[in-house]
Amino acid sequence: MTIHPLSPRLDHCPESLPREAYVDPRWFAREMETVFAWQWLCVGRLADFPKGQLRRLTLGNMPVIVIHGEGGIAAYHNVCRHRGAELCAADRPVGKLITCPYHAWSYNAADGALVATGPAKPTDDFDRAAHGLLPVPARQWQGFVFLNASAVPPPLAADMPFSFLDNWPIAALQAGHRWQKELACNWKVFWENYSECLHCPGIHPELCEMVPVYGEGIMGASEALGWTPEQPVRRNLREGAESWTPDGKPCGPVFPQLTEEERQRGYSFMTVWPSLYVVAHVDYVRAVRIEPLTPERTRLTVEWYFPEATLAQPGFDAAQVASFAKTVLLQDGAAAEMNQRGFASPAFTRGRLMPEEYEIHRFHRWLLKAMGEAA
Repeated sequence: MTIHPLSPRLDHCPESLPREAYVDPRWFAREMETVFAWQWLCVGRLADFPKGQLRRLTLGNMPVIVIHGEGGIAAYHNVCRHRGAELCAADRPVGKLITCPYHAWSYNAADGALVATGPAKPTDDFDRAAHGLLPVPARQWQGFVFLNASAVPPPLAADMPFSFLDNWPIAALQAGHRWQKELACNWKVFWENYSECLHCPGIHPELCEMVPVYGEGIMGASEALGWTPEQPVRRNLREGAESWTPDGKPCGPVFPQLTEEERQRGYSFMTVWPSLYVVAHVDYVRAVRIEPLTPERTRLTVEWYFPEATLAQPGFDAAQVASFAKTVLLQDGAAAEMNQRGFASPAFTRGRLMPEEYEIHRFHRWLLKAMGEAA
């Protein structure tokens, strides 16, 4: 059957990544040295970085420190410019100076400039201005904080223009529920599962009831064989449902700036590889952060954000609202772990992607390009 040029379906069945990409510590180390050290990573929300506090983080294999000062978020590599000692071993309050505990070199917390060299008395050939802390670029979008350990980072980008979610007041929303889960799978396995719906009919009965097109094993109507742009646009959610809640009803006031198209869509996904995706509903927003721990372990951090008016409703239970998506995530996690267990067999060397797995193919190409460019 002819595939319409505007359909995202692949016109061939490309190979997947090799087995080593999911189990080999050397491959994983390479990803930490390249992708996770040189791409923009979401490290949380601005509310996670209280003013006057210093936080330690790791971007791939790069230890960094983050400070929320009067001028906003500042981040630096966690290494003293004297002889390379670790500047900070634990999260702690910070004042105007960051002082190395080894030889007392002190740096301005606001801009990283070297202020003092402790008891050492440099000679005239020492350029104090050239020995400030090494900065780590920081960006913010809708209250999310991103860091990039590259000296010359690429632009912060997502799979959609960031304006795609402009009608949601995400920066003003408050976290009502937070959930963490460690999965026994490689981080890419989770992303791959997120990127296709061939598994939906067999893995997600509740989700397929809520989003009927998922029950067809596709993420959208344009993936169906025979699709043409002239076909009527179908509503994504089942009849009577407006949001991803246990009963399909909004859990509070609907965001007033949404267009009719955005309301009819029922959910809007935005993906920022390799660490974040955001799902905007008509009444709340959910964000999932992905953090690799080992070649075969991954941590998910999921938060649900609501308007103050929703959280203030008598008897409002954010955990109950979150229960629908949590059910889906637990099913996805079990599927990803099943996938990872299969990689234990050396008989599997490489898979083949189906035409509906175009997003996985795009993810693989992005990953290999990011690893190669960093090299």
